[in-house]
Amino acid sequence: MRAVVCPEYGAPDVLRIEKRPVPVPGRGQARVRVCAAAVNFPDVLLIGGKYQIAVPPPFVPGSEFAGEIVELGPGCEGRAVGDPVTGTGRYGAFADQVLACAADLTPIPDGVDYHAAAAFGVAYRTAYHCLRSVAGVGPGDTVIVFGAGGGVGLAAVQLAVALGANVIAVASSAAKLATAHSYGATHLIDHRDGALRRQLRTVVPDGATAVLDPVGGDLSEPALRALGRGGRFVTIGYASGTVPRIPLNLVLVKGLRILGFQFQDIDPHEFARNEQELTDLLASGRVSPHIGAVFPLEQASVALGEIAAGRAVGKILLDPGA
Repeated sequence: MRAVVCPEYGAPDVLRIEKRPVPVPGRGQARVRVCAAAVNFPDVLLIGGKYQIAVPPPFVPGSEFAGEIVELGPGCEGRAVGDPVTGTGRYGAFADQVLACAADLTPIPDGVDYHAAAAFGVAYRTAYHCLRSVAGVGPGDTVIVFGAGGGVGLAAVQLAVALGANVIAVASSAAKLATAHSYGATHLIDHRDGALRRQLRTVVPDGATAVLDPVGGDLSEPALRALGRGGRFVTIGYASGTVPRIPLNLVLVKGLRILGFQFQDIDPHEFARNEQELTDLLASGRVSPHIGAVFPLEQASVALGEIAAGRAVGKILLDPGA
C-alpha cells in the first residue's frame, strides 16, 4: 500500500510517498480502506516536531479518516466487513489503508459520503463541544468566531447558527468571510486592517456572549474586550503561532470567564448528548462541511502547506483514490 511518510521533522515538504506492507489487524482491530483523510493544523505541528506530544520519525501522519472496513481481527463484535466508518488517531491516516481499534470507529450515517464524513469529525466535534458544553451558547446569544474560514472556525459558524445564535465572523481574507457569510454569519470582520477593537465595538456595542478563539496572538485581547458582562472566552488553540498574554483586569472588571477546551473534561452524559445531536445535524443535512480542496496522497505536502500558510477555506482532504 501507499503511505505518506514523515522521515524527519520539518516543513511539509519533507513528506514522501512510500510503499508499505498491508497491515494485518490484531485482536479488536479493523483494517480500513481510507477513502478520505482530513488535513488538520495539528498535523503540521506534528510533522514539525512542535506538537505537545511528539511522535518519533519516521511515521505516517494524519489523524482523521473515513473509509470502509475491509478486514477484522478477532473480537470485533458489532462490526462487519463493508461497514462505512470514520476514525481518529494521533497519526497513520495518510495512507491507502489504516489499522484502528474497531470499538472506536464511528458508523457513517446513511446518505453521508466519505468526504463529508472525514471533514466532519474533529472540527465539528471541537466546535460543538466548545459552543454547547463549554460556552453554553443558546438561542439569541451573540458569538464571535475567530479563524472563521478555517476548519474549526467555519464549523463553529455553522453550528452556532444551528443553535440559534448570532455570529460575528472574523477572518483574514474576503474569500473566508464570504464563505462564513454563506453559512449564516451576520457580521463579517477582516482583522488585517488593524482596527479589530474598533470594528468589534461598532458591531457589538453592548458586548458579545461568547468568543471562540482557535487563533490566539494579537487578536485575543480585542476579542476579550468585546465581551459583555459575564461573557465566556473559549481558547481552542494558537494557529497564529503565538500564545496571547491576557490582562486579567479585564476579566475582573466584567466578571468574564476564560475557559480552556479539552474533550476529557466534558461530563460523559453531556458528551453522549452532544455526539447524538451532532450526528442528527449531519444526517439531516442541517449542517454540512465546507470542503475547500481535495488532493491525492502524492500532494500531501501541498495540502499541508495550505494549512500551514493559513490559506485553507473550510476543510482540506486527501483522497487516496484521486
